[in-house]
Amino acid sequence: VEFLYCDLASMKSIRQFVQQFRAKNCPLHVLVNNAGVLLVPERKTEDGFEEHFGLNYLGHFLLTNLLLDTLKQSGTHSHNARIISVSSATHYVGKLNLNDLQSRCSYSPYGAYAQSKLALVLFTYRLQHLLTANGSHVTANVVDPGVVNTELYKHVLWVVKVVKWMTASLFLKTAEEGASTSIYAAVSPEMEGAGGCYLYNEERTKSADVAYDEELQRRLWTESCKMVGISDEASMLP
Repeated sequence: VEFLYCDLASMKSIRQFVQQFRAKNCPLHVLVNNAGVLLVPERKTEDGFEEHFGLNYLGHFLLTNLLLDTLKQSGTHSHNARIISVSSATHYVGKLNLNDLQSRCSYSPYGAYAQSKLALVLFTYRLQHLLTANGSHVTANVVDPGVVNTELYKHVLWVVKVVKWMTASLFLKTAEEGASTSIYAAVSPEMEGAGGCYLYNEERTKSADVAYDEELQRRLWTESCKMVGISDEASMLP
C-alpha cells in the first residue's frame, strides 16, 4: 500500500496527484471514486464550487477524466480496467438544475447532496456510453453502499445523531459492510466486462428514471467539462 495525497475539493490538488501518479508509470486497473461530504453548511471549495457538487461530483469527474488514458492502457479484452463511483439512494429524490448547479438561488444541504449523488449516476452512464463507443477495455459502474456508520453524518441535527447512536447496531452497516458492494464491483468475476450498472447489496438494480435521460447525461457532461477546464472531446460522439 502506498499513499499519495489528493484533495478532491481542489482542482489543483487533483492535477498534482495525477502528475505524481503518472510519474510512477504504474498501470491502473481499478479506480474507486469514494470521497464525499454530507449536509455541510453552505460553503465553497477553493475553486468556488458549492462543496457538495464540487467535492462529491466535480472532483471525481476531473480525476476520472485525467486518468482515463492510463485506465485505457491498463485494460485488456479479458481483464477490463474498472471505474466505480459511490452514489447514494438519496439520488432517487435528487434534481439536477443545469441552470443552477451551484445551488446559489436556494440552498438546501439535503438538496445539494442529492443533486451531487444524482450527478454521479448520470456521469457514470454517459462515461460508459463513451467508453463503449471508443471500444475501450474499461467499464464504469455506480454503487449504493447503503447507510453506513461513519463520520459522514457529523453535520446532521443532534436529534438524528442520538437516533443514529441508539440504532446503529440494528440498522446501520459497518464500514466493512458498506464497502462490500464497491469491492464486488472492483474485483468480482461476475462484473467482468459489465458497465453502466447501478449496484446495491452486490446486485444490479434500477436507478432513478431521470438518470437514464441521455440528453441530460450529455448536457451535464458538457457543462462539467467547462467547469473543470478540460476539453469536451465527447461532444463529437453520439
